[in-house]
Amino acid sequence: KLLRHEILFGTPKAEVNSSMQMAGCLRNLLNRSYSVSRVLVSSGARQLSVSAVAMATEGSRQFETLEVTRPSEWVVQVQLNRPEKSNAMNMAFFREMRECFSLLSSDSQCRSVLLTGAGKNFTAGLDLQDAAGLFQSFNDEGTDVARKAFHIRNMVKPMQDSFTAIEKCRKPVIAAVHAACVGGGVDLTTACDIRLCTSDAWFSVKEVDLGLAADIGTLQRLPKVVGNASLVRELVYTGRKLMAQEALMVGLVSKVYTDREGMVADALKLAETIASKSPVAIQVAKLTLNYSRDHTVDESLDYMLTWNSAMLQTEDVMKAATATLTKETPVFSKL
Repeated sequence: KLLRHEILFGTPKAEVNSSMQMAGCLRNLLNRSYSVSRVLVSSGARQLSVSAVAMATEGSRQFETLEVTRPSEWVVQVQLNRPEKSNAMNMAFFREMRECFSLLSSDSQCRSVLLTGAGKNFTAGLDLQDAAGLFQSFNDEGTDVARKAFHIRNMVKPMQDSFTAIEKCRKPVIAAVHAACVGGGVDLTTACDIRLCTSDAWFSVKEVDLGLAADIGTLQRLPKVVGNASLVRELVYTGRKLMAQEALMVGLVSKVYTDREGMVADALKLAETIASKSPVAIQVAKLTLNYSRDHTVDESLDYMLTWNSAMLQTEDVMKAATATLTKETPVFSKL
């Protein structure tokens, strides 16, 4: 797992084309004081995680549909990286989102995440060409309705989990949206902590025009994000465009920028500011905010008591207090 993590997020580019090179890669990691408890390397290095080997042999290509970089200390940028398809979401994308944000959640070198899109649009939503095979598989289950239903459920649940992984990631995630954010893009961004957009950005719950109800997060999260049931139902029932200024007015985004470059630069500064705070405070705050959204005030206060009975004992409290008194910048340990 450590080797896989390093290949994805930290290891210098290397081509691993033989078991000799794989062994050298492992020795390099060990020399950097990482503890590798159990690694099996056969003559073809096939017993190591197949996907990890594939990512290593690709050199700089860490994912098929995502580009993951570290623009500054403690900050990771995840970019949707299918620009030729307007970052349309295929099955590989959903799988890689689950994997990426699961790794980032436990990455002690990451304290905040910036989510962007490459190319002309943030995302065009579901890749319909890729999904055609998915829909065809529904018919391959025979004629029994119950069995078809179980098959569909098993196919859609991992797609839901792809965006729930953002919500469950312990690190705050900032979505920086430009141009089109369609269908699954609304599912994705409503799972993020903070949303920013450019003046040419627009959002659309497009699923209704495909003859189905949005099923991977929008109907559950959008009402809680904007707090306007009437508007949410209008958007869901019509599929109309929600333009940037209206998105700002209703609270879907917190700021609108004139261009993508300025937005990403400012979003990075925001991510760096968050990353400079106590990771204990930030991660407990995110957990508590998510819990409070779905529970009563009394339940949430009790949840907070349980967490802070331990967290108030952290060294970070003393470090932050001392830094305030001395007017210095506090330095917090990894978490």
